[in-house]
Amino acid sequence: MWSTKLSQPPASSYCSLQSSLLSLAILTLLSFTYLSLKSFHSPNSPSSETPSLIVQSSQVVREEEEVLSDVYNSPGVFRLNYEEMERKFKVYIYKDGDPKTFYQTPRKLTGKYSSEGYFFQNIRESKFVTEDPNEAHLFFIPISCHKMRGKGTSYENMTIIVQNYVDSLIAKYPYWNRTMGADHFFVTCHDVGVRATEGHPFLVKNAIRVVCSPSYDVGYIPHKDVALPQVLQPFALPAGGNDIENRTTLGFWAGHRNSKIRVILARQWENDTELDISNNRINRATGPLVYQKRFYRTKFCICPGGSQVNSARITDSIHYGCVPVILSDYYDLPFNDIIDWRKFAVVLREKDVYDLKKILKNITQEEFVTFHNNLVKVQNHFQWNSPPIRHDAFHMVMYELWLRHHVIKY
Repeated sequence: MWSTKLSQPPASSYCSLQSSLLSLAILTLLSFTYLSLKSFHSPNSPSSETPSLIVQSSQVVREEEEVLSDVYNSPGVFRLNYEEMERKFKVYIYKDGDPKTFYQTPRKLTGKYSSEGYFFQNIRESKFVTEDPNEAHLFFIPISCHKMRGKGTSYENMTIIVQNYVDSLIAKYPYWNRTMGADHFFVTCHDVGVRATEGHPFLVKNAIRVVCSPSYDVGYIPHKDVALPQVLQPFALPAGGNDIENRTTLGFWAGHRNSKIRVILARQWENDTELDISNNRINRATGPLVYQKRFYRTKFCICPGGSQVNSARITDSIHYGCVPVILSDYYDLPFNDIIDWRKFAVVLREKDVYDLKKILKNITQEEFVTFHNNLVKVQNHFQWNSPPIRHDAFHMVMYELWLRHHVIKY
């Protein structure tokens, strides 16, 4: 039997083959890299079309950085939930009711109840509205108590009008009865509007009430209802902020003494040399916009409750860059489950009014600067726009509603 031994190629041949393959791989990689870079720098490349894309991207990054700042209770959760809201949230607006009377449209977008008007307008300008009630997460009851007040409607008649309108929706559509109103909401900034809903028990018990006077010691139900920021727009002067060197006055308040806490505040501090406290509104005859300009010169703006726990002075303070001092017990501050008010405001009990000056003077300059810088970060949350823009007052209210939309429908 013939026995043959196959000849083995020399080791040098293997090395040569490996070197060739390696060279080929390197050349291929370099070719792809060259073509990719050429494509990247091509005039037709989308990334080089306009510098606005780069600016837009930078703006998004800055926005995200603000959202992730420590002013928020849970910044990561807020960012993710907010983005989900923008993608998914749908609201159905009942079409019943004549816009020329009390329904559908706002009374006006100015004055101390303008938040109600802006919401009525903004929701129709937004992408949250759906024409299909079957895909809606929540249902908006578009009745405006502010319009009723403008037409001179008495509180008793307002209660009847609200009750009859809601009853008509219940009789005409199946949606209310699936949850007994738990996926329905209405909006009112006037405190009389809150009382007008009390004629319909399930409107108070189940429906989400978005109100400007959210007090723990009345019918307002925390975690179900939503605190609507009371904003007096349009603002008379531009936003303040990053102007710490101009703020030489320790504290400021001027207004009507229409509550017990305001009476005590005025009596205790109106003659003080470091706190600028007036027991009445500043007379316009003293000069144009004197009241608003004092916000620019003050570190801490005192915000006592008036006839209700809320006051437009809080959002005035935020807008003008003056750290608000909240003196109003049982006030469910707007968006307080999202933002940490104690990072940009001084929240006191009403009984602290007697030690007000001592408390404010004990706040170091470094702490004040932190308050002020954080305040600037949240200014956009307390401003209404038409059309609305991301993270403004309208979107923050919608986010609060989004958090409350999880309801079982029967």
